[in-house]
Amino acid sequence: MDNTLSDEDLKFREEVRSFFARSEPDKAQQLMANPATYKEGAIQWQKQLFKQNWAAPFWPLEHGGAGWTITQAYLYESERVKADAPDVLPFGLKMVGPVIYTYGSEAQKARFLPGILNGDDWWCQGYSEPGAGSDLASLKTRAVREGDDYIVNGSKIWTTYAQHADWIFCLVRTDASGKPQNGISFLLIDMKSPGITVSPIHSINGLHSLNEVHFDNVRVPRENLIGEEGQGWTYAKSLLAHERTAIAKVADSKKRLDKLRALAASELQGGRPMIEDEAFRLRFTTIEIELMALEYMELRVLSALADNRSPGAESSLLKIKGTEIQQALHELAIELAGVYGGVTAGAGDTGHDFGNQARQDFMYGRAATIYGGSNEIQKNIIAKRVLGF
Repeated sequence: MDNTLSDEDLKFREEVRSFFARSEPDKAQQLMANPATYKEGAIQWQKQLFKQNWAAPFWPLEHGGAGWTITQAYLYESERVKADAPDVLPFGLKMVGPVIYTYGSEAQKARFLPGILNGDDWWCQGYSEPGAGSDLASLKTRAVREGDDYIVNGSKIWTTYAQHADWIFCLVRTDASGKPQNGISFLLIDMKSPGITVSPIHSINGLHSLNEVHFDNVRVPRENLIGEEGQGWTYAKSLLAHERTAIAKVADSKKRLDKLRALAASELQGGRPMIEDEAFRLRFTTIEIELMALEYMELRVLSALADNRSPGAESSLLKIKGTEIQQALHELAIELAGVYGGVTAGAGDTGHDFGNQARQDFMYGRAATIYGGSNEIQKNIIAKRVLGF
C-alpha cells in the first residue's frame, strides 16, 4: 500500500486543518458534554459539516456525498481527532443512510436522505431485543400487515439516544415460518407514532444514553418498508459492516495512546515516571504495535467501502481488535490513576483530574466488545467466511 501523500492530499489536509481552526469544535464538545444540551451540540456540529459538504464523505455524489478519496477520508478522521472535534452520530449518516440509498425506493431517498444529511432528523437503531442481542435472528418484535399499514408490537433494547430520536430503523419479524433470517423485514418508524414508549437505562458510568423502546400496536405505513418484505436480514448485514468499521475507532485510540504517554511521563511511582516502569512500558508498547497494524487493516476496509465492495470478514477483524485495544487503553488509564480511579465526580480535589474520566471510560468500555455484535459472534463470522466452517 502506497502511503505517500500527493500534493493534492497535502492541500486537502491543510483545508481540513483550516476548517477545524475556524469552526470552533470545542463549543460543540462543551454542549455535547452536558446531557441537557447534548442533542443541540451534535446537531450544530453536523450542520456545520453539512454546509461544508463534509457530513457524509462516503455517500455517492448524487446523494450528497463529499466525493472524497480513501486517503482524504483517512486524513479528515486523523485531523478531526487531533483537533478534538466531535464525530458525527453514526445512526443516520453511517448506518441507515447507506441502506436507504442502496435498497430504498426513489420516493424514500427523496423523503429521508436530505434530513439525514443536514441533521434535521435524528435516528436511532432498533436491532437488539431483551431476548435477542448477539443472536439477532431470534428477534420477536412482530409487524403484521393490515391494509396499507404494518401493526408493530414488541420491544428493542440498548437503543442509543432513543430519547432524542425522530425516527428509528427497525428489524421486525413479518414471517415466523421457515428459517428465522428469512422472516425479517426492515422498517422505518416515526418515533412520534402513538404506542411508542421510551424507557431510560442508566449505565454503570452514571450516564443516560441507552434506552428500551416499546411498541404497542404501532401503526407504520407500508411505504416505510425498505426493499422487499423478508429481506431485512440482507440489508442489516450490509449496515452492520459499516457499524463494525466505525466501532474500531483507530484514530481515537491513537489520540488516547498519546495522552497516556504524556500522563505516564509525569505520573511517578517510587520516584520514577510510570513510563519507565518495565511492566507498564511493555503493555504500552504492545498496544502501540497492535494499533499500528490495525490502522493498516482499517485502510484496507475503508478502501473496500469506497469501491462499494463489502469488507466482509475484515470488518469483523477490525471490530474485534479495535475494541480489544480500546479496553486495554482503558485499563492502562485506570492503572495510572491508581486508587483515584475509583473517585467519583464531585469528590473535591481528591486524586487526579483524569481519574474520574478513566473510571467512566473503563466501566462503559466493557460493552465495546459486546455492542455491534459481540466479539464471540464476530469470530464465528470469520470462521464461516474465511475458514468455511
